[in-house]
Amino acid sequence: MKRKAIIISIKNYQLSTKERSLLKNEKPWGLILFKRNIKSLKQIKRLIKKIRKLTKDPKFPIMIDEEGLAVSRLSNIINHNFSQKLFGDIYNSNPKICLTFYKNYINKLTALLRKIGININTVPVLDVLRKNTHKIIGSRSFSNNPHVVKLLGQTCVQQYKFNKIATVVKHIPGHGCATLDSHLKMPKVNLNYKNLNSFDFLPFKSNSSIFAMTAHILYSKIDKKNVATFSKKIISEVIRKKIGFKGILISDDISMKALKYDLVTNAKKSLLAGCNIVLYCAGNYKDSYKLIKEVPFIDKFTAKKTSEFYKFLR
Repeated sequence: MKRKAIIISIKNYQLSTKERSLLKNEKPWGLILFKRNIKSLKQIKRLIKKIRKLTKDPKFPIMIDEEGLAVSRLSNIINHNFSQKLFGDIYNSNPKICLTFYKNYINKLTALLRKIGININTVPVLDVLRKNTHKIIGSRSFSNNPHVVKLLGQTCVQQYKFNKIATVVKHIPGHGCATLDSHLKMPKVNLNYKNLNSFDFLPFKSNSSIFAMTAHILYSKIDKKNVATFSKKIISEVIRKKIGFKGILISDDISMKALKYDLVTNAKKSLLAGCNIVLYCAGNYKDSYKLIKEVPFIDKFTAKKTSEFYKFLR
């Protein structure tokens, strides 16, 4: 499988001539959709059909960030007012009712995603709420209890798998400990490994998600120079070994302000550190073209895992 190690995005509801050429000729690994791309059910189905026709791949990875409430890219189609925090609160009151309700909710959402043609949703958020967690996480988290976050996260991944939609656990190894929004600034966390391991890292352990997304956070007691996305030490020793994640590791958006270099350098540093694929969300064609020319093709590990993902979709 010959694909470039990047997930790109597009600017509007329709593909421009240049975007069509990019998809047809440059072979990005996948594409992520945003609210700016979704006007109606009919329109988005038509757009996805066109994308897959251009890539000549009926299973071409098309991703969305449809968490609900604060983060809903499908808001022009549905009123998605369910947050992860809601399910965490219900779980604290009645675990049995919560799990039944949560699975039924996932069944309905995945049915819509399949109807549209989306095969990856970037859920669940496995960040654990702390006293000073930045509001960018807020209701996107299940709970301040890492064990509840872990259980509901596992439930989410398994139910999505049952419905043949892949998940992306995030933001590995944990964003709940950050007091800044990584879209705007680089968060620095000074907690030691023991504290992080027993709390923030815990929900990601033993999770069978095919994909995970990194946190653009500096964990200074583990790597004082590099955010997790750029850190060989965090990716190899924490994410791969201690947490035990065995799937495809995707960077968070390389255009976020937490990363201080230009886009190409951000992409290369992410891949060099151990990310398998980089994510670019801004939808600027010139930047997409430049990035796709600069990033390498996916390696053998990523190609193998991608093939497994395709088999899973059958």
